[in-house]
Amino acid sequence: MARSQETVGKKEKEKKKAKQRQDKAERKEERKANSGKGKSLEDMMAYIDENGNISSTPPDPRKRKEINLEDIQLGATRHEPSEPVELIRRGVVKFFNESKGYGFIIDQQTQDSVFVHINQLTELIKEKDKVTFEVERGQKGPSAVNVKKEVKVQVQQVQQTPPPPPPQQEQQ
Repeated sequence: MARSQETVGKKEKEKKKAKQRQDKAERKEERKANSGKGKSLEDMMAYIDENGNISSTPPDPRKRKEINLEDIQLGATRHEPSEPVELIRRGVVKFFNESKGYGFIIDQQTQDSVFVHINQLTELIKEKDKVTFEVERGQKGPSAVNVKKEVKVQVQQVQQTPPPPPPQQEQQ
């Protein structure tokens, strides 16, 4: 006698596959029935309330706030130009060592000590000289460049003679 071609294991596998196909078809039908096609715009609309939460009800128009476009900041904040800084500053040489080639200048405006190197001098300076200079950002802080002795301008005072008094008219 010959055995049947199908074994018990094969029959179970076929039943299992048929059940999976049927479940898949049922899920497909369910998705079609519950699909969002045909929903109205109102059903799909979402609103944000005054606290920033998403809700399905529209906000109250009486609580509406007006926002200026200039108040909205995107990215980095805007850099508002500050007062123009004087490029040429004045100061007094606090210390200068010619052999080592460096020294310090006290800025008259800020009273800060500014480093100066001999390569940045346009003319030789010594301690207590009044100088003009520009400030650059160096590796270790502010550094003076284009250092010059302050030019002393002497103003001559011209004596002005007062205008002669107007002639007096004789009274009769």
